[in-house]
Amino acid sequence: MKLDSAPLSLSGISPIESEIELKDGIECDSKNIIIEPVKPVDDDCSQKPESALVTFGTTFITIFLAEIGDKTQLSTLLMSAQSHSPWVVFMGSAAALITTSLLGVLLGSWIANRLSPKTVEKSAGVMLLLISIMLFWDVVIGY
Repeated sequence: MKLDSAPLSLSGISPIESEIELKDGIECDSKNIIIEPVKPVDDDCSQKPESALVTFGTTFITIFLAEIGDKTQLSTLLMSAQSHSPWVVFMGSAAALITTSLLGVLLGSWIANRLSPKTVEKSAGVMLLLISIMLFWDVVIGY
């Protein structure tokens, strides 16, 4: 390749030699093409909504992993061992988890209608950070 040669387009044909066929069948010279600027895509609106199965699976796995070994599970274990009625304890704990989840979903949808997702994310992060600091402080002072 010579240094003074004109660059080729991606197809290997120079733009001057090529002709463009429009959708309605009209052919035009490459000199008469009007290029309009492309509008930027909004990332929040361009995402496809997840299917119900994906949302269900993600929620199930997240909550399941978060609940393994927590104080609620340990309390349920102890109540079941003490009462000798594991199915009654299961029904009570399941009803309690469903009720707290319902409250979380209702409160979350109410907040989502009033605040932007970024504000909700930042607020949740700040709240979790404060809770972590308070728990850490309790552990340090408690010993």
